[in-house]
Amino acid sequence: MRRRVAQVLTGVVLAVAATRVWSGVPAMARAFTHAEGEGAAAAVQGGHVGFIAEGQSIAADKAATVNLHFRVDPGFHINSHTPKSDMLIPTRLVVAMVAGDPEVTAVDFPVGTPFAFAFEPKQKLDVYQGDVVLTAHVKAAAGQHSLKAELHYQACDQAACYPPKTLAIEQPFTAK
Repeated sequence: MRRRVAQVLTGVVLAVAATRVWSGVPAMARAFTHAEGEGAAAAVQGGHVGFIAEGQSIAADKAATVNLHFRVDPGFHINSHTPKSDMLIPTRLVVAMVAGDPEVTAVDFPVGTPFAFAFEPKQKLDVYQGDVVLTAHVKAAAGQHSLKAELHYQACDQAACYPPKTLAIEQPFTAK
């Protein structure tokens, strides 16, 4: 079901998740995966996937985009948001929606790269490797903001896939 919804809505799963807690504040989350100040960058590392938070600026009170930059470790890949088999776990992003936060209306995922394991060369998978940038569509009032989310993914190498992981992220941005 999630996969079908994601495909219909261009990689955005619009299912609303039950309450999620961020910084002690109950929140509703809409499924779509630390730095201070503009231009600052910080990294958060999970199981074979990292997130690079870079300060960004957008126009206030207008539809805009914020980039979410992930990096998959060399020698590893994660399934795309639209894997080619129902047996594979798709990558997805769950955005925290707290009252007063900027509105996130959609998240675009990049096109995956074809990949085949050496032991199954005819079966092509759809994966992300290296740098992966998701694009969040937002609208925010003037001021400093953070987009808080969780990336759900499964990392694999040439020999095996590992248990699914969740990477909590926070992307700061300024609406001017």
